[in-house]
Amino acid sequence: ELITSYVFNKAEYIRFNSTVGKFVGYTELGLKNAEAWNKGSVLAQELGELERFCKPNADLHYSNVL
Repeated sequence: ELITSYVFNKAEYIRFNSTVGKFVGYTELGLKNAEAWNKGSVLAQELGELERFCKPNADLHYSNVL
């Protein structure tokens, strides 16, 4: 699972969660950004990171945790 949080002044305003598969906003600005990012290339970039880095390395990281 890939989670990317965007924080300003110790308050999280937007988060990408690979389980949900999109950006979710938590403030008024975050909601506007999430809507725009989910329609544009930013979502494709984040999903690309999931495929490029997370999935190939999941077993390696999981075995280190155990």
